[in-house]
Amino acid sequence: MSDKLNGSTFQFQLKFGEDGLIPAIVQDAASGEVLMMAYMNREALDLTMETGETWFYSRSRKELWHKGETSGNVQKVKGVSFDCDRDTLLIAVEPAGAACHEGYQSCFYRQFDEDGEIKITGARVFDPEQVYGGNNYPEPETVPGAAKPEPSQDIIKDLYEVILDRQRKRPEGSYTTYLFEKGVDKICKKIGEEAAEVIIAAKNRSHEELVYESADLLYHLLVLLAEAGIDPEAVMQELSRRRSGSK
Repeated sequence: MSDKLNGSTFQFQLKFGEDGLIPAIVQDAASGEVLMMAYMNREALDLTMETGETWFYSRSRKELWHKGETSGNVQKVKGVSFDCDRDTLLIAVEPAGAACHEGYQSCFYRQFDEDGEIKITGARVFDPEQVYGGNNYPEPETVPGAAKPEPSQDIIKDLYEVILDRQRKRPEGSYTTYLFEKGVDKICKKIGEEAAEVIIAAKNRSHEELVYESADLLYHLLVLLAEAGIDPEAVMQELSRRRSGSK
């Protein structure tokens, strides 16, 4: 992908939903075949443009995921377009393998015939049993019935523990792993970008957008604290000290 174009540059022209997501249709750049449809948030779009491979956001697990992190069937991005309403993306890719977690080249392998019967179009490229060890739903977006995290009164502490775990284990395909591996300069750059998006949301007088962007900013700040070896409790103590000293 060109260094002159990244998600942060043109995403402000896009219309993300109230949930911060935008649908992304993935198409084979050579054949024109539609391979899949998933959702992106701003971070996924940034990562897609920066790494040149598709990243998406899982609505079920509430986290980013890198296409092909389990199967190896990554998608090299060849172009990104958006529609006239600016609320849908079209991603042209060079696929390294099948797009569908069930082993088919395209997720759209079922088709209605003239009698209304369902038929399978296209051959299976791989056996999910062999690739995923019996788990037919390896990607976060396709995990059926995944539990949604319950809100916690101590969510900052809980989230920080998750970030520390990612820092120690560095799981492949994790966005937090990606940030730690890129280092403090990248983390600080993301904090600057998220702070700017908070300002824009506030100027737009959008309650939902401001909440969403504030959550992004807090998350990246916690990643920075973890990178620096600072527990957020130290920040809380500083705030408490200031409050006790105020009149």
